[in-house]
Amino acid sequence: MSSPPLFIPTPTPTRSPDSFISEALSFAAEGKYRQAIEAYQKAIQADPRNINSYIEAARLQVFSGNYDGAVENAENALLLNPNHSLALAVRGWALGLRGDYQLALASLNSAIEKDPGNALAYAYLAEVLARQHLDGKGDLTTVEKATSASRKALELNPNLMEAYRARGLVLEMTGNSAEAVAAFQQAVSMNDNLADLHLALGRNYKAQDDYVNAIDQFNRAIALSPEDPEPYVETALTYLRTGEYAKAVQYAQQAVQLKPNDPLLYGYLGTIYFRQQDYPNAVKPLRLATRGGLTDEGVQVQGLPLDDTTMYMYARFGISLAYTAQCGEALQISQALIQAFPADETNLGNANEIIKICSEQAGGQTTPAQTSQATPAP
Repeated sequence: MSSPPLFIPTPTPTRSPDSFISEALSFAAEGKYRQAIEAYQKAIQADPRNINSYIEAARLQVFSGNYDGAVENAENALLLNPNHSLALAVRGWALGLRGDYQLALASLNSAIEKDPGNALAYAYLAEVLARQHLDGKGDLTTVEKATSASRKALELNPNLMEAYRARGLVLEMTGNSAEAVAAFQQAVSMNDNLADLHLALGRNYKAQDDYVNAIDQFNRAIALSPEDPEPYVETALTYLRTGEYAKAVQYAQQAVQLKPNDPLLYGYLGTIYFRQQDYPNAVKPLRLATRGGLTDEGVQVQGLPLDDTTMYMYARFGISLAYTAQCGEALQISQALIQAFPADETNLGNANEIIKICSEQAGGQTTPAQTSQATPAP
């Protein structure tokens, strides 16, 4: 009788797709979205015909900010069933948050056409329309459509987190911060693991001058998404409002460290220094925000162009330069402001403030631009 050959590998049991899905659900419930997405991807490999795995992975990818991955998974689901309402809705949601509004709205409207009772599709539609409006790419009907879609989502499913999330975003967009707080509170009570919900709730607390709760929500967002600079910025700006400048600087610096090539973050940091009249420290970040250049760590920053959204930042830069006796560059900023916005009284006031400071430092007189009154940069 011969002996069995040695070192024959024993068969490894193959995990079932359901076991990966169960694992993904557990991870998602704990807020561990990266691990949940990985588990769904393994479920897809084990059973590439399960359309729900693609859709759930895509939804979590949207919550994680991976819009490209979400679009890919949603479109893979649509390869299995081109008429699947939820797959169309998730695809539209991901496209919308990526900024592809035309394609997004077509996909979302198609989802609703396939299933008029799809509450998620209405919630996603409301969110995309709200973001389109805030992005300045909507039309006169966008706000009304977003409002209607958010109400319809809640009407169809009053127990849906995404419906309260969308309703909150629409209320925030229309300046109804007290009602937005209530909507976001409801959404957070349904899912406490989404950083952007805590961020949104914090923004609306701040709009209500409830700074204690605002900072608490921003810190929760930081705990859930420590690599995202936005909650650090919001915390910094809240401390700026309360006059706690050291804390404001600390959080603004943390935001810059997370994304050192973002000129807007340097603008926030410089503004905080400017507000406390620390002009020497304001100059450097405001220069990076407006002019661009290399940071001390060698990171290249592309400056923000002068337009109606950045003119205050340029004014703060110019005034800071003037107060630090760098009037050659300061007067260039003043002239640029006058040329860019000759009819804007506040802008002309800021430009003249730069001229006035430099004139006082030089002990002489300069000719201000024509304006009724100088208004220092806000």
